[in-house]
Amino acid sequence: MSIPVKPIFLFADSQLLFWRDEDRPWLERVRREVDAARPKAAYVGASNGDQPEFFELFRGAMESVGVTDCRMIPTEPSEEDVEYFGRADLVMLAGGEVRRGWRAFKKNGLRQKVIERYYAGAVLMGVSAGAVQLGLYGFHQDEESGKLKVFETFKLVPALIDVHDEPDWARLQRCLIRAGEDVRGLGIPSGAGAVLHQDLTLEPVRRSLVELAQEEGEVKQSLIFPPGEDGGDEIPPDATE
Repeated sequence: MSIPVKPIFLFADSQLLFWRDEDRPWLERVRREVDAARPKAAYVGASNGDQPEFFELFRGAMESVGVTDCRMIPTEPSEEDVEYFGRADLVMLAGGEVRRGWRAFKKNGLRQKVIERYYAGAVLMGVSAGAVQLGLYGFHQDEESGKLKVFETFKLVPALIDVHDEPDWARLQRCLIRAGEDVRGLGIPSGAGAVLHQDLTLEPVRRSLVELAQEEGEVKQSLIFPPGEDGGDEIPPDATE
């Protein structure tokens, strides 16, 4: 019997982990997608070097929606870490450096295990670099040439993703050109997020998403507005919590 996949949650930064929508934690939306009564939540910190303070932020956010069984899966996981990850109902890929995290996933086996958990029905979340890694490609700037280079990542979200680089999205435009004409780009602005549903439709959270595509050799942008909005209530780019 096949298990339906869950939505994937993409966050530009950590703001949505603590944002309250109509005085309720927005993370309740994520919690409703998890079937387990007492879910296990795995935090993968390789992209930021397993900094414990970021795991504590994640744990605090999870506790706000009643998820108390949380574990950091470090860059060099133990057998117990791997066993826990294999039963996780919710997986968070942390922010940090995209290539640093991806190299760790390839080395420690999480590259395949993340995909296995997704198709086993786990809910995936990615913050910043973690959101980028869930898309088609990651990118990094070559130290010698200064050029942006792209590399394949999880490919669970059918777009090349970048975060908090508004308003011009220059980095995403450059990466999109290198990735090829059939690839679309997705920009998630600061404080915002996106939900990829099972039918591959994208739902913006808090702010409009920017979609980029190449047409006749030019990169063109369009907006994907949150449900029920036409852009009139956009959060200013410099808004903070």
